[in-house]
Amino acid sequence: MSGTNAVPYQVLARKYRPQTFDELIGQEALVRTLGNAITRNRLHHGYMLTGVRGVGKTTTARIIAKALNCRTADGPTMTPCGTCEDCRAIVDGRHIDVQELDAASRTKVEQMRELLDGVPYLPVQARTKVYIIDEVHMLSSNSFNALLKTLEEPPEHVIFIFATTEIRKVPVTVLSRCQRFDLRRVPADKLIAHLAGIAEKEGAEVDEGALQLIARAAEGSVRDSLSLLDQAIAHGAGKADTALVRDMLGLADRMRVLDLYEAVLRGQAGEALLLLRELHDAGAEAQVVLQDMLEVTHWLSAERLAPGHEPPEARSGTEREKGAELSAALSMPALSRAWSLLLKGVEECRIAPAPMAAAEMTLIRLAYAADLPDPADLLRRLKDGGAPTGDAQGGAVSPSAVTSSPSPSPSSSGPDGGGSVVAFRGGGGAAARPQVEPETQEQLVETAQGPDLQQPVPPAPPEDFAALVAWVADQGEINLAGQLTHNVRLVSYRPGRLEIALTDKAQPDITNRLVRVIRKHFGPQWSVSIAPESNAATLHEQDEATKRETAERQMDDPMVRAVLEVFPEARLLGIKPLVTPESDEMVTVAPDDESEEP
Repeated sequence: MSGTNAVPYQVLARKYRPQTFDELIGQEALVRTLGNAITRNRLHHGYMLTGVRGVGKTTTARIIAKALNCRTADGPTMTPCGTCEDCRAIVDGRHIDVQELDAASRTKVEQMRELLDGVPYLPVQARTKVYIIDEVHMLSSNSFNALLKTLEEPPEHVIFIFATTEIRKVPVTVLSRCQRFDLRRVPADKLIAHLAGIAEKEGAEVDEGALQLIARAAEGSVRDSLSLLDQAIAHGAGKADTALVRDMLGLADRMRVLDLYEAVLRGQAGEALLLLRELHDAGAEAQVVLQDMLEVTHWLSAERLAPGHEPPEARSGTEREKGAELSAALSMPALSRAWSLLLKGVEECRIAPAPMAAAEMTLIRLAYAADLPDPADLLRRLKDGGAPTGDAQGGAVSPSAVTSSPSPSPSSSGPDGGGSVVAFRGGGGAAARPQVEPETQEQLVETAQGPDLQQPVPPAPPEDFAALVAWVADQGEINLAGQLTHNVRLVSYRPGRLEIALTDKAQPDITNRLVRVIRKHFGPQWSVSIAPESNAATLHEQDEATKRETAERQMDDPMVRAVLEVFPEARLLGIKPLVTPESDEMVTVAPDDESEEP
């Protein structure tokens, strides 16, 4: 067959687009409700279809249009034939009585009025005129206003069907005039079965692991999953395995991610960095790895609270076994802490000039945080004098046995290179993790305040308010320092306690900003209170007063008066000591005749 006569290739998303209600997957509630309405001839004049991209909103609208106008039936039917002239014209988008409007490209009110001008006229060849408006939330406010009256009382031969991914942007006046249907994300198991059937029809070999990756990447969107399947089949020349799809999507190996996750939460920072480097060298982006670890954290948390919440088809058997082992060994405090640190790490990777370095620092913080005690266990230890349990410490393994010995060298310890080595034996195997042995209860409390195992001693606070403002400026808080200088009157100051009064021009959040900066460096014991009023001068007013006093003293200088007598228009800028060019010795010039020449 020559190239000119060859049938053009049709992408899978269009080739396998549902043509009947029975072919819609994952939308049983919608099909049942519309089926009852069509069977009993209780059709509404306006329908609002909402859902994420690719779940079938426009497809459902076209099926409704065919159900209303199929010629093989005497009236609306749940099983349009798909072969009559009306059905074929609707599928091809050329039916004169079924008009589709893309609101994203036709937002002006003039275009809406032009569309509505044809509403009063009877259909030309169909039983019912159908207006399908896609992405309706993109219409302007004037276009919505022009639509309201017609939508409230349309002719009997007209039905409006709206589709949107942003239902909150649609005015409530429009929503109140429509029947709303929320199209759900298609579950992973149904999506995998759907993709497997299409791959078989196409004669392609796609293994189960590849389908799982595609379904997970599509996030419930049928169209996205078909586009990815199309790409995978083309990429592998008709064959697609897990490795090919993972490489195509730029994903990390799921089992390697679980190994990395386990190493991090065991406190094995060195091993975690090596695993991250291996994943990166294999093509996985650093931010994607952290996002995968976030997904693992959510999955394990849900598995711990509701085992079996996911369908078994969503993950491989090996992955499920590993996940069950980790979810049983990890505590909820450990998972919650991992979620917070990973979430922050993903954002740091996004803005960091070196994403790989940001990801490595995130793993190091996680490894150190793995040994932080649970605050509840800290309170019990302070009260009872007992040691925290391994589960309360948030480690990766609930130990069945714990042995402790001194650490002779940094190489024999955990991420911090010091302290004792605690060997844990439990569901995930043996591992060496550092454990802090604070000598006092105060040190123990400080250890629980952050991911650093050794907290530095807070620096000495400034001696007075002026020194505090200068210190704030040194921290880079220039705006805050300016506010403190110009718009704050001091009432009382002592290290740890500050009372101030604000001028009318002070910013309302100045107190919160000051407390945040002070406590960050000097500890949480600091407090700042606001007095109703004060007669004290601001630092700026004090500085201006000092300048005026200095200027008055300088004007009384005999030499200055002598100069002004000769140059009455001159203006005094200041007085500086005189230094000779030959030496750095300062020469003082007296104002009278007894002075010696320099």
